[in-house]
Amino acid sequence: MKLDFFKYQGTGNDFIILDNRKGDHSTLTASIIRFLCDRRFGIGADGLMLLNSRSDYDFEMKYYNADGNESSMCGNGGRCLVKFAYETGIIRTTYRFLAVDGEHEAEIDEQGRVRLKMQDVITINEFKGDQVLDTGSPHYVKTVKNIEEIDVFEKGRELRNNDHFSPGGINVNFVETTSDHEIKVRTYERGVEDETLSCGTGVTACAIVNYHNEFGFNEVRVQTRGGWLSVEFDRNHDGSFTNIWLRGPAEKVFTGTVEVGA
Repeated sequence: MKLDFFKYQGTGNDFIILDNRKGDHSTLTASIIRFLCDRRFGIGADGLMLLNSRSDYDFEMKYYNADGNESSMCGNGGRCLVKFAYETGIIRTTYRFLAVDGEHEAEIDEQGRVRLKMQDVITINEFKGDQVLDTGSPHYVKTVKNIEEIDVFEKGRELRNNDHFSPGGINVNFVETTSDHEIKVRTYERGVEDETLSCGTGVTACAIVNYHNEFGFNEVRVQTRGGWLSVEFDRNHDGSFTNIWLRGPAEKVFTGTVEVGA
């Protein structure tokens, strides 16, 4: 079976995209997805996405981790899928699409950056002095100094597999504050089981934890290993966070055809 694929990346977080509006790829198995995402034997990616048709939305996003399993929301993936939709001919001023965590809105600015609205965050929980919150995917946020010296793989894997977060596990972020409005973030992603160059929902979680205005509008710029993102949000008097937008680049890397087993 031959697949026509598209490779996109958002600040180094890279994805295989398949146009599934005709339903041709709905029966992909976990083993095929693992093969396609393998960086040595396949195409190589942090995850795979299907662009599905939905009569009540511009499209539906179906996301799979590199391990072949369907995953929770991926922020950078959502931004890349919006850019793919635009470049495939789905032209909108404002996009409305459905993902595993519900409805999302998105816009593409004049520089080609994609601005994606994330789900509201109602609460931030504490675990051993660190923060835990859900931004469409569950995230652990640990504030550190000298972030470049952190062994993200070892420390991230340990926290990801902590019994407290079983059975699903959790994504683990290490964050260093560099100024009132800027932070650095490194993330260990479950499903990839390694550090990625960027994680959209992780960046969002870290920005929310590092708000600079006690109430009202906040904008936090975030440096990842793959580039810069920004997160805008409102912090409310009840401790919730709303109007959360993740902004950054999303670019096509290449297209191709690959042959896979049935």
